[in-house]
Amino acid sequence: MKFVDKIAQHDARSLFYTFEFFPPKTDQGFENLVARIARMVTLNPLAVSVTWGAGGTTKERSLDLAGLTQLEYGMDTILHLTCTNMVQGTVDAALREAKERGIENILALRGDPPRGAEHWIPTDSRFQHGADLVRYIKSTPEFADFCVGVAAYPDGHPDRETNEDGEIEHLKEKVDAGADFIITQLFYDVDGFLQWHQKVRAKGITVPIIPGIMPIQTYASFLRMTKLCATRVPPKMMHDLVPIRHDDQKVKEYGVKLAVDMIKQLQAGGIQGVHFCTLNLEKSVTRVLETLGLAGNISQATNKLIADVATPPERTMTPHAASDRATKELASVPAPESDAGKGEINNAADWDDFPNGRFGDFKSPAYGETDRWGSSAFQSKALAVPLSQWGNPKTADDLTSLFLRYLHSKVTATPFSSTPLSPESLMIFPHLERLTSKGWWTVGSQPPVNGAPSTHDIVGWGPRGGYVYQKCFVEFFVEQKDVERIVKKVEEEGAGWISYFAGNAKGELLTNVPEGGRNAVTWGVFPGQEIAQTTIIEKESFLSWKDEAFSIWSEWASFYPPASQERSLLEGIYNGRWLVSLVHHDYLDPATLWTFLFKGDHPLL
Repeated sequence: MKFVDKIAQHDARSLFYTFEFFPPKTDQGFENLVARIARMVTLNPLAVSVTWGAGGTTKERSLDLAGLTQLEYGMDTILHLTCTNMVQGTVDAALREAKERGIENILALRGDPPRGAEHWIPTDSRFQHGADLVRYIKSTPEFADFCVGVAAYPDGHPDRETNEDGEIEHLKEKVDAGADFIITQLFYDVDGFLQWHQKVRAKGITVPIIPGIMPIQTYASFLRMTKLCATRVPPKMMHDLVPIRHDDQKVKEYGVKLAVDMIKQLQAGGIQGVHFCTLNLEKSVTRVLETLGLAGNISQATNKLIADVATPPERTMTPHAASDRATKELASVPAPESDAGKGEINNAADWDDFPNGRFGDFKSPAYGETDRWGSSAFQSKALAVPLSQWGNPKTADDLTSLFLRYLHSKVTATPFSSTPLSPESLMIFPHLERLTSKGWWTVGSQPPVNGAPSTHDIVGWGPRGGYVYQKCFVEFFVEQKDVERIVKKVEEEGAGWISYFAGNAKGELLTNVPEGGRNAVTWGVFPGQEIAQTTIIEKESFLSWKDEAFSIWSEWASFYPPASQERSLLEGIYNGRWLVSLVHHDYLDPATLWTFLFKGDHPLL
């Protein structure tokens, strides 16, 4: 059913809401999202939406997920579609595949620049703006029956290419091109949104406007998302969040309360529906709806007579309604747990509540999204600044100098990190400096921790009253000859205390971790809860990060002219170096990993 028709039929006295999901990065994450969606559809969203990676990078997974929600769960689904890297043929193919899956709703977006591009540049001149995509869909007979939505930015577009009046003019252009509804970017300044909403209506835009709501999950993800989306953060929010930023449970509780208060204020301002950016997590959204008194509105199933005309409605229902209810109820039956062990298909609502680090559980539907996985400087909107800091590396020594300058805080970012060196890394600074100075360029690390309070300013996480633990690990890029030396030393002197992964861009992998082995390197013990393992290093997560890491070298090279010294150097690194991850399992002794690397019968450095 078309989304705008569902809005029109909805009782205006009650709030409607939609859920946004993204296609998980891993097969296991996808399977767990299936179980999660099965539970969340029982909350009766008016529709769900599925995101689309720039240039169709998630095309198959996006279409599979959207088809599943539309056909198997009976949920009207809004498929996102972007202009980035898209030409008419790929747009047509995506729209046809959507129609084949019964999808009637599209969210037409310009999209972000591809990774490695500072500015958005159209691949096809016919699709330069979201309005062009709307106009094309609505003017093409084969696709004109799609209900098409567009995006709006109450806090301003992250690219800041025009002022508020100019952006509202762009929005009107999209509506005049045929857009049927509007979904906004996330925001936290409700007063600012309501003022923006009035200006939009004054411009003559009358289609439904659904504000985007993103409950805060963790302090780190909140900072990341607000920076990425250029979201205005009211001073009171930061005043409230900073004192509790090290207590993940309190941050999550604050996020729920804030979302509830925002929605109540929006309703008082005449807003009838909201769009939840779930980040593929369910607990916070569920608690928001419970607090608002909406999660309990699911009617108990009773036997009814199926008739062409549902009269009286309390005892009869139409064949279409019966089919729709049966689909939803069957879909909501929990999937059986996998024979492979608990966690393969995980039916708990909150088992991945505290993602912590790039190596979070790869089985989580939210793997890699709520943490800093893939947070390279190439995703920054202000890319010109770090590029000027990186200069023009022509030799390996130039790269060593860059990584050392980052460690010494003389540059604020590297291609592998868009933020300054963390306080946690400063705890092992001398060791990172020693590795880097020898040409082993470090890109990830953590110190060992033995029972630090969960409220610790640097390494704390999770609910108050707990204790957290970490094994020491370090990641770096090295030449193949060094990989061979490391492997030999682990075999001869590791005594079972060292686990390693080493991989290159060609797909070669070396490891001493058994097939299926999972190595928790960060875990926490909290009152009344099972032990939480938030950072896990195993084959799947290492390979995901390894591919991402080498793509960064390739993207970096693309900023320099072909055949230039800089490009030749970076392409040579891409083709010749290996990414190595080392973990020492003795977290009681803070020096064990570094003693292994720098001392022994055959010191590596």
